[in-house]
Amino acid sequence: MNILYIEHYAGSPEMGMEFRPYYLAKEWVKHGHSVRMVAGDFSHLRLVNPNVSSDFQEEDINGITYTWIKTGTYEGNGLARALSIFRFVWKLWKKARWIAETWKPDVIIASSTYPIDTYAGQRIKKKTRNKAVLIHEVHDMWPITLIEIGGMKKSNPFVMLMQMGENSFCKHSDYVVSLPCAAKEYFMQHGMKSEKFKVIMNGVVLDEWENPSPLPKEHQKKLDELHKEGKFVICFFGSVNISYAIGYLIEAAMKLNDPRIAIVIVGEGNQKNELMKKVKERKDVVFLPKIPKTAIPILMENIDCCYVGALHNDMFRFGICMNKLFDSMMSGKPLLYAVEAPNNFIVDYKCGVSVAAEDVNALAGGIKKMIELTEMQREQMGRNGRRAVLEHFVYEKLARQFEELFKR
Repeated sequence: MNILYIEHYAGSPEMGMEFRPYYLAKEWVKHGHSVRMVAGDFSHLRLVNPNVSSDFQEEDINGITYTWIKTGTYEGNGLARALSIFRFVWKLWKKARWIAETWKPDVIIASSTYPIDTYAGQRIKKKTRNKAVLIHEVHDMWPITLIEIGGMKKSNPFVMLMQMGENSFCKHSDYVVSLPCAAKEYFMQHGMKSEKFKVIMNGVVLDEWENPSPLPKEHQKKLDELHKEGKFVICFFGSVNISYAIGYLIEAAMKLNDPRIAIVIVGEGNQKNELMKKVKERKDVVFLPKIPKTAIPILMENIDCCYVGALHNDMFRFGICMNKLFDSMMSGKPLLYAVEAPNNFIVDYKCGVSVAAEDVNALAGGIKKMIELTEMQREQMGRNGRRAVLEHFVYEKLARQFEELFKR
């Protein structure tokens, strides 16, 4: 089939986030489909943006045809970003007939963070004489996130436009694929029929686990030292910012003051300096630079437990789908988990210790419980998590789930 994947912020391993569209598309190419990824020439999520001189410029990335739309650069979430959104959608909407006649899509996936790309998808579908299957993929809950987290008013014209887009994709898409697993009733309130809702989460890429990159020497040396000292290493990896509740982990470890424990934080972020100052006199809390995603498997071999935490977030009522959660489960190590959400894989798959979010005492209790488990019990938790990922959350299987929707 010809698959048209519309994702303003789509990236690749070389460019950086976001990765999900690339991983799915790569699997579909393996399965014999032709995939065209349409993305903006600039994204705040990428480490490297492509050099694009004209709209609809094409580039082959590992068998996927990337088609770039010039949208303009921006910083933050102000007017410049809004204009880039409108440019992207407008240029696709305007060329809908040409796209339908030239690319001949059998499947159209509208997948940008914001919902108004549905209008371009709907128009392209119409120009295929409604032969194409239209799927709307939901990553983030716009516009409700803008209202509840961003503090914007419902009467804000931008929010109203996003709400119109959400209502439209709920009514006119053939399927709504959602990463948030508990959003079905919400979308039904906005016009979606129950049978259209499908949950397809994030996952892992097996190739990255079978052919990992080595750890930097600095990281390997420090982890070796900690293990020689007999430390039980609890590791957080990822963006060091307040939303991941790293401060609570450090406070819990300090409260316990157990000489057996070492906390290792791997990554960069706007909270790192603050946390480093807080623990500068302590040798049991170690900060290390970020590492390539491909080196995570080796990092996991050198630790005893993964920490996944988050501050309370009203958006979590729709479910969570953190990439780091699946990587942590795939590691084969037990998880120390402190997140409040309706889906709890740590409980469901018995792959770690789950405690209340934003609760130092509960987290301290969770650490104590973890280190008092036998090595055999922790190994079983790790096996449970890894088995769950291999059975449910690898991109080859997630891509197959998507393909079932192509056969409307």
